[in-house]
Amino acid sequence: MADRDFYEILGVPRTAGREEIQRAYRKLARSYHPDVNKDPGAEDRFKEVSEAYEVLSDPETRRRYDAFGRDFRQVPEGVDPAAYARARAGAGTGGRAGWARGPAGQEVRFETGEGIDFEELFGGMFRGRGGRRGRGWGPMPGADQEAELPLTVEEAHRGGRRTITLPGRGGFRTLEVTIPPGVRDGQRVRLAGQGGEGAGGAKRGDLYLIARISDHPRYRVEGRDIHVQLPLTPAEAALGATVAVETPGGEAKVKVPPGSSSGRRLRLRGQGMPNPRGDPGDLFAEVRIMVPRTLSAEERRLYEQLAGVSSVNPRSESGGRTRP
Repeated sequence: MADRDFYEILGVPRTAGREEIQRAYRKLARSYHPDVNKDPGAEDRFKEVSEAYEVLSDPETRRRYDAFGRDFRQVPEGVDPAAYARARAGAGTGGRAGWARGPAGQEVRFETGEGIDFEELFGGMFRGRGGRRGRGWGPMPGADQEAELPLTVEEAHRGGRRTITLPGRGGFRTLEVTIPPGVRDGQRVRLAGQGGEGAGGAKRGDLYLIARISDHPRYRVEGRDIHVQLPLTPAEAALGATVAVETPGGEAKVKVPPGSSSGRRLRLRGQGMPNPRGDPGDLFAEVRIMVPRTLSAEERRLYEQLAGVSSVNPRSESGGRTRP
């Protein structure tokens, strides 16, 4: 696993753009996350995918990986990739000479040979720039990372605290995150200093959680507006009524005007998603007239009586009455 190419791990070409890399990571992360996949090898696969994404999602880290491969963390800044490649080739063919660029910009000649220790080679050349021998190229800040945060409509509406599990070096780490009320689908929540680990004492990158609101059997969210169906009896729709409707924030009352047909939308201002920086969204209750599947004898008699006196023809062009 340690020798696999990061592009191969994510299943993307070396020319892949940032969005393509993100899509590939999200798909694989969903498949192999330990909370979802209980296969014994899923955890290792998830770590592998996460490491590949951490490297390839950061432009500077990706540039170094493209230049030096898996050795990119050990190679000092300023080393010429072509010279480094020649040195590696020489290490396996009995030795050859090469050049690298030193800390002051000067070119430094080195000799390679079988079994060469590249950390000794480059660490000695750049010793003193960052402190430790073999790590003299200075601190490298950690890469910013992204992770999806699945939420129900109710969770997105009310916000609150949430525990998430993320991969880390040597295992997983658990974070407590605060979800702002009214978070929208696709919104990025920044957690400063919770991204990829830095090298040489440098600070961690940031973690960006991308909110993904799951489909709901009752609610449909569009921006900050919420849509919900409002079942009514024929009498409530014809005569008008005040009825209760469930919202993500609790029960609300909606006034149904007389003569409301199926499909009519009733607007409840401010009952949609909260907005910490402005006006909240609205809730739209869509009328849906429900008739009983079976009728009692009395109900049937009354419906037949109504049918006999009603002049309404819903199939006419106007949908109105056919006679005075």
